[in-house]
Amino acid sequence: MARLFGTDGVRGTANVDITAELAVDLSVAAAHVLATFGAFDGARARAIVARDTRPSGDFLSAAVCAGLASAGVDVEDAGILPTPGLAHLVKTSSADLGVMISASHNPSADNGIKFFARGGTKLPDEVEDAIEARLGEQWQRPLDTEVGTIRDYGGAVEQYVEHLVSTLDGPLTGLTVVADCANGAASETAPAALRGAGATVHVIGDRSDGKQINEDCGSTHLEKLQAAVVEHGADVGVAFDGDADRCLAVDAEGREIDGDQIMAILALDLKERGQLHDDVLVVTVMSNLGLKIAMKEHGITLGQTSVGDRYVLEEMNLGGYSLGGEQSGHVIMAAHATTGDGELTALHLLQRIATTGRSARELADVMTRLPQALINVKGVDKARASIDRSVLDAVAAAEAELGESGRVLLRPSGTEPVVRVMVEAPSDEVATTAAEKLAAVVRERLSL
Repeated sequence: MARLFGTDGVRGTANVDITAELAVDLSVAAAHVLATFGAFDGARARAIVARDTRPSGDFLSAAVCAGLASAGVDVEDAGILPTPGLAHLVKTSSADLGVMISASHNPSADNGIKFFARGGTKLPDEVEDAIEARLGEQWQRPLDTEVGTIRDYGGAVEQYVEHLVSTLDGPLTGLTVVADCANGAASETAPAALRGAGATVHVIGDRSDGKQINEDCGSTHLEKLQAAVVEHGADVGVAFDGDADRCLAVDAEGREIDGDQIMAILALDLKERGQLHDDVLVVTVMSNLGLKIAMKEHGITLGQTSVGDRYVLEEMNLGGYSLGGEQSGHVIMAAHATTGDGELTALHLLQRIATTGRSARELADVMTRLPQALINVKGVDKARASIDRSVLDAVAAAEAELGESGRVLLRPSGTEPVVRVMVEAPSDEVATTAAEKLAAVVRERLSL
């Protein structure tokens, strides 16, 4: 049976896969498991709940609050807030638990539930597995004054924005930026933080009703941002996803600056200031080979993990590392956050531009991306990707053909029936040809 939790919580179609009943059950199970693990220190537990702008967030948030309160947990509802904003509140207010209602970069019809432990960190796999194992169990329900309370968390947006601006060493005065908020959770906080830091800001994708969250906008669709940057003559554009835990950028001419390039820029900044611990940058297997080559030239070593910012963070915590993230734009700055934070990333990218006087393009050109082809093969049995002999033989053949000039990565999605085929090669043509050939084998052998 497939694991309920993916790489970033539980996710699916709202009111089909992610129902009110499931939200209640997950919340109750989470309260029981965390109490068993000693996460509540034997005291009455306190949780903070937040959501992005999706229409389904209202009923799912209400269900989560109800489930937690029924299990004896006091709940504070922070309303609409980016995922890293919730993580920040959990850490700074010493809450015992955080719950985020969001499907990140997924379409509006989807939603999800992800939990944060005390300190604002995502739950380990073993704790998620324990929660899943206890769904629907019989339990002794608290009565009378033992049930939890539910109240609003006042000032959540203001606290988070103040935190973001406080991480900068100086103002962003003189910079003009376009911010695409993906019609999501950043719609209020990102403009406020950028303006609070002194930048001139033009905003797009800031509908607050969530009906078009991630739809042709944000970090998964940069076209509107690219056009807006050129139209306004801006220095740079930044794009977030629905819950604002990732950030991508575009330069003054509208050319993309991906997560690898952003991490390269920030890594060099931290190294110059003596703040890049052990001169290590932690990335996932999806990062471009060009990043490794560029960082090696500047005396920076790459640590590598499985896909998912939670695994990046685990590696960072083990080694005490300062910076890590994903090509998709999840960037973790350990000095300021416990998870990927798109708005924090944007602010520090802009700070680097302001302090060096160099353009976004000049800074991004520190690394040269090897051509990369990525094909998402949908509607397949992703669990068989690592065991099907024909698929494994096709991967081996592609690797042998590329040799040391490229690489092949086959990765099952953590949240969808999708296998991602990625090939890097010396040219676009070679990468695309190899990826298409391998994707055809995956489609033929693993189709549902």
